[in-house]
Amino acid sequence: MAAHDHLIVAAIVVAAGSGSRLGADVPKAFVRVAGRSLLEHAVAGLRAHPRVTSCVVVAPADLVDLARELTGLNVVAGGATRQESVDAGLRLLGPDPELVLVHDAARPFAPVAVIDRVLAALTAGADAAIPALPVTDTIKQVDEVGHVLSTVDRGALVAVQTPQGFRRAALVAAHANAARLDATDDAALVEASGGQVQVVRGDERSFKITVPLDLALAEVVARG
Repeated sequence: MAAHDHLIVAAIVVAAGSGSRLGADVPKAFVRVAGRSLLEHAVAGLRAHPRVTSCVVVAPADLVDLARELTGLNVVAGGATRQESVDAGLRLLGPDPELVLVHDAARPFAPVAVIDRVLAALTAGADAAIPALPVTDTIKQVDEVGHVLSTVDRGALVAVQTPQGFRRAALVAAHANAARLDATDDAALVEASGGQVQVVRGDERSFKITVPLDLALAEVVARG
């Protein structure tokens, strides 16, 4: 067995968002698809990977007990921002993990092969590794009233997914510098801190559930 296979991997599942665009009567992570919450599906996918040794969940403060009941995992209340929520999850991890996966409960069907590619990139030396797919739509830059300013070259663009993977030391350092940054994901924090971020191939099954139509697709995927 190669030495890198001994690096301990932990996962943080972020389930603290409200999911207002979904229009559900519960936060998005607790919406049920094929009889299970999105959170349960996401956790099951991570636990299916042989190198993920532990997993923690970040949930809304009033749903910490429910998240713990559904998953059987350690759960902590999230913060006002994604960065604060992930930081809370980091603090919940034990001292042993050297690699950390940060995953959104809103992407409940990320295949094991995607995790393989993320971990392989970290093993090769990246501080962070993020799965992504090429952008297929035409992208326009517009002004505040909707007038087109330019057509963006999509050849250099990718749409980023989760789980994102990190060397723990790089992620902790990035969060320590996060107070002055307005980032939408942890890879942006690592990038801003000067870390190397590697893109790996994502998967269509890692789609994000955002609007009601996504739930219909999720039911199809969950039922095979």
